[in-house]
Amino acid sequence: MNAFARRGACPALSTPMQTGDGLLTRLHTVAGGLPPKALIGLCESALRHGNGIVDVTARGSIQIRGLTPSSARELAREVAVLEIDVRTGVPVETGPLAGIDAQEIADPRPLANEIRAAIEKAGLGARLGPKVSVVVDGGGRLPMDAVLADVRLVACGNPATWHLAIGGTAASARPLGFVEEAQACAATIAILEAIAALGREARARDLDAQRIVAEIPLSGLPAISPTRGEKGLGETLSPISVVADAELTPKLLLFPLVGEMAGRPERGNLQAGPTGTPVSMFPLADGTLALGLALPFGSMPAESIIALAQGAIALGVTEIRPALARSLLFPGLSAAACETLRQAAASLGFVTDPADPRLSIAACPGAPACASGRIATRALAERIAARHADLLDGSFTLHVSGCAKGCAHPAPAALTLVGNDDGTGITLGATARAPAAEAHVVADAQAGIAHIASLVQDMRHADETVAACLARLGATTVTTAFMQE
Repeated sequence: MNAFARRGACPALSTPMQTGDGLLTRLHTVAGGLPPKALIGLCESALRHGNGIVDVTARGSIQIRGLTPSSARELAREVAVLEIDVRTGVPVETGPLAGIDAQEIADPRPLANEIRAAIEKAGLGARLGPKVSVVVDGGGRLPMDAVLADVRLVACGNPATWHLAIGGTAASARPLGFVEEAQACAATIAILEAIAALGREARARDLDAQRIVAEIPLSGLPAISPTRGEKGLGETLSPISVVADAELTPKLLLFPLVGEMAGRPERGNLQAGPTGTPVSMFPLADGTLALGLALPFGSMPAESIIALAQGAIALGVTEIRPALARSLLFPGLSAAACETLRQAAASLGFVTDPADPRLSIAACPGAPACASGRIATRALAERIAARHADLLDGSFTLHVSGCAKGCAHPAPAALTLVGNDDGTGITLGATARAPAAEAHVVADAQAGIAHIASLVQDMRHADETVAACLARLGATTVTTAFMQE
């Protein structure tokens, strides 16, 4: 086995990562899903070799925790026997309903496969950093808007034309323009080659400071201007040249921003549930339905997943798809079968309601599962969800972190609780590493959240979300309420 992965890399079967509760390994299935019996076998392996807890991540990967060096090797051997085809190399991700969604604009899988093959042929896997990734989004009911990627391709026409952007989510990525499907792979490889040329620490966000000579063949489709008028694309030149170069700037396919980025395809509100978690039923192209269920805080005991998969087999399910936002999708069901499986999932502790307040909380394993955890994060999160559902209206994420590493939600959150040796700290609009989390600490975080909930109830305007109310009140006022005796 290879040396175990350093922090900051991506753990895989061959390179598990050291965490506070042992080694962690991550699997992402290539085809999008796996047979229920294979998932059952994987969960049984987790019981034998790990701590018996199985995670589904925000990007739809499966994680098994609590491994040792020897048990990680045994797990890898058993996965091979189960013939689970797991992704290796540069991630090229498609949506959780890719190829089966009734509302999908284009099936993204052929283009994704072409890009994977081209990456391997070019030897890019060894030259790119472990976090570099590509998203190929065919559109439909479950867009990948919230997924960070270095290259984003989003279907926006029939015959398939793809909107190309780099470096971020759908909201933050830099749009380059449109590319025909026949040229989309070449355009993606050109961008990845440009990133690789800057070194293994580089990402697509670094390209705006470098002169890239590669030409990307963009289509002649008009871009949508911020005022909804049409804007001609002009001559096709390299859109990833230096943005700061005054001579080149007029030639780039980057338009002034007035509220919305020009050229980005309009997606609409296609996500299910207030937080985008796919907890719902989705119509499929073959006339059946897919049922979406979430794991509370992304984790469940392996025995519970086994029981649910066995129930799915009895209902005729042949594939289970780990999905975005810590969820599982069960395609191929009738409406009656969806309800039967939903009831079974609810009895096992899965999230079956898109309004469930637990969907607004990101919580790491915490103590005692993780040696780094200073508080019992999951127990605290469950109490907050049960007692303060009105506070968790889906407008923001409450991050409950066992320590300052902030593994469950590395990005800034509207409200973050952080465990330390003296109790639980709080910070607003920041990550778990923020100094405020060490400066504002209470022994009873549940009481602190109750004070915040009371403050919001008294001060919130009738048409105001909780997130907007917290922002209006400000960090000082909210923190003072949290620390109230």
